[in-house]
Amino acid sequence: LVLCFMVILFKYFVLVFNGDTQCMHALLKCQGSSSDGHDASVVEKTYYNKMLYVQYNSTWGNVTGSTKMARKAADILNTYYYLRGIRETLELCKTWITRAYSILAQKVEPKVRLRLTKAPADSEHPATLVCSVYNFYPKEILVTWLKNGERVTSEVTSTDSLPNGNWLYQRHSYLKYTSTHWDKISCVVEHPSLEKPRIYDWEPTPESVKNKFILGTMGLIVGLVSFAAGLIYDRRNVPGK
Repeated sequence: LVLCFMVILFKYFVLVFNGDTQCMHALLKCQGSSSDGHDASVVEKTYYNKMLYVQYNSTWGNVTGSTKMARKAADILNTYYYLRGIRETLELCKTWITRAYSILAQKVEPKVRLRLTKAPADSEHPATLVCSVYNFYPKEILVTWLKNGERVTSEVTSTDSLPNGNWLYQRHSYLKYTSTHWDKISCVVEHPSLEKPRIYDWEPTPESVKNKFILGTMGLIVGLVSFAAGLIYDRRNVPGK
């Protein structure tokens, strides 16, 4: 892991010579790959009209120029006072890296959301369950599905851990879903920030619960009607009646 911090010290210097506008900007970069900052380095680059003019690299220990005039400027910059300031910046760079690593060493618990999405009309499955896991660190995570307590191994797809751009990650897992009576579907999340796996049960919407109740009631009515019809038929066909 390489940490790199960039700070634009001077966004633009606007210089005017005989009516011509010239632009100069500088960039300071702090970088390192160790948690204690012992290998930290500082690179400072100054550009003139988008061309590199002079640069300093703490690994080299001096300022270099890219043109004849820039080399003269570098000789002036390679003074005790300038280099002392750069060394102070290097010490600050080490502090930045140490603090950054201490922040990154912290584990961030994921946030989980379960939702149902409808599939196209010609799909074999009418819907897809989505288990979305957000804002976790580190990126290693395991997302699985359970159906009535048994792990589901088919009809499941998942993304990789996707970076948010703020050191945190997200992942999405998809389960092709066909609603059946009283099936219990759960999403299981395992992550280093969690002491044990967390299970998130899919809670059907009130409408789907209502539909299940209606279907169950209709099934019961149909069953009772069939039973009554059969009983009447049997009684009518009893000898002597």
